[in-house]
Parts: sequence; C-alpha cells; structure tokens
Amino acid sequence: MVKPETIFKICNSIVLIPWLLMITAPNWNYTKLVIESFIFPILLSVVYVFYILISIGKSSGDFFSLAGVERLFRNRQALLAGWVHYLVFDLFVGSWELADGHEHNISHWFLAPCLVITLMFGPFGFLVYILIRSLVFGITLF
Repeated sequence: MVKPETIFKICNSIVLIPWLLMITAPNWNYTKLVIESFIFPILLSVVYVFYILISIGKSSGDFFSLAGVERLFRNRQALLAGWVHYLVFDLFVGSWELADGHEHNISHWFLAPCLVITLMFGPFGFLVYILIRSLVFGITLF
C-alpha cells in the first residue's frame, strides 16, 4: 500500500493544477472545462472516501470535543482524509468564487488575490471575497 505521506504529496500537487489555472488563466477554455467538470474535486473525493473507510474504528477519537478530534487525527489515515477534505472544499469554494465573480463581472484583479487567500486559508479567502463582492461591487448575498 502507498504510504499516506506519498498520497499527501500527490494530492497537494494535483490540487495546484486547477488553482493555478483559476488564478493565472481564468478565461482559458481549458480552465473552464477543468473547473466546470469538477474532475479534481471528484478525484480528491475518491481519495477522501477511501481513507475515511480504511480509518474507521482505528482511533478512539470523535467529533464531540476538541480532545476527541485530536485523538481522531492521531491516526495518519484519518489525518490524511481530513486534509483532503480541506483540499476539496477549499477548491470548491474557489471555483464558486471564480464563477460568481465572472457572473457579476468582477475584475480578475480583485478575484485573483481572493483565490490565493482561499487556497492558503480557506474561509478567510471566502470572507475576503464576500466583503469585496458586497463592499466594492455592491452585490448582496440575498
């Protein structure tokens, strides 16, 4: 079996492809195909499901307390699944930011920094995007 560390490196490398496309070539037809097909989140989701399934019952952790989550992630397979979870959802949020920005004609000069922050800090980048969307462009959520 491939070591979790190797899968971690592969997933981290693979996820950079759509991020780089979204940040540097958002209007390229290939970028649109990659983002709209959701192929990268789907592939990473398969990895996630695999590692969740093989880690079930192998640690004493739970999701009911911070200490329980800490115990859960002492298992390297569960930790890897947790990391891939972040990769999938951050990528999904970044894809939404890009699509929403295009739908509302938000300049890529505003989108690109939001995408970089979302790549690195997930919810922080999402919040920055929402603030720019509403405060700079006056686009409300509701």
